[in-house]
Amino acid sequence: MEDFHAHVGVMALRLEEEVRIGDIIHIRGHKTNLTQTIDSIQIEYLPVKTAKPGESVGIKTEIRVHPGDMVYKLVR
Repeated sequence: MEDFHAHVGVMALRLEEEVRIGDIIHIRGHKTNLTQTIDSIQIEYLPVKTAKPGESVGIKTEIRVHPGDMVYKLVR
């Protein structure tokens, strides 16, 4: 994870694999341990349902996360 925008509760990251609304992710770091369903994805401030590897996205998170936290997509 590259950055966190606290005023809107969104983490910014570049994807290594495809994600879509409804996918479950796990965010893990020194101060972070969160599993959540993706409810919101944005690319260039526009909402999307799916994002592909290599794209930079914003994903809304339930709690504050930290730059350097690792984000994992969980298999359903």
